[in-house]
Amino acid sequence: MQDQGAHECALACNLAAMTQEQRVRHRTLAEALRGQTREIVELPDGFSFRLPPGTWSMAAEFVALEKLCCPFVRFLLEMPEDGGPLRLDLTGREGVKELLRAELGLGA
Repeated sequence: MQDQGAHECALACNLAAMTQEQRVRHRTLAEALRGQTREIVELPDGFSFRLPPGTWSMAAEFVALEKLCCPFVRFLLEMPEDGGPLRLDLTGREGVKELLRAELGLGA
């Protein structure tokens, strides 16, 4: 039986995984999404962000870039059928929530 921990990557963001242009775009998207966030819900293993329906493309591009530098984060981007707010969940294994809290400046 394989040790499941053998395939886990370190809990450290690797900004070198992005080009300079990708880092600039990532920062721009993160700031724009932060300004659009309607609500942040704390989950047992991370955070859920509620965003306006019109931010789907922006959120999807952010996830694609964020996954490059933080492969240990699990992402869920959900658009409800009723046109309500988008849901972007950032979750992961033990330690991910604390790292997200610090990186995103979310108070305890």
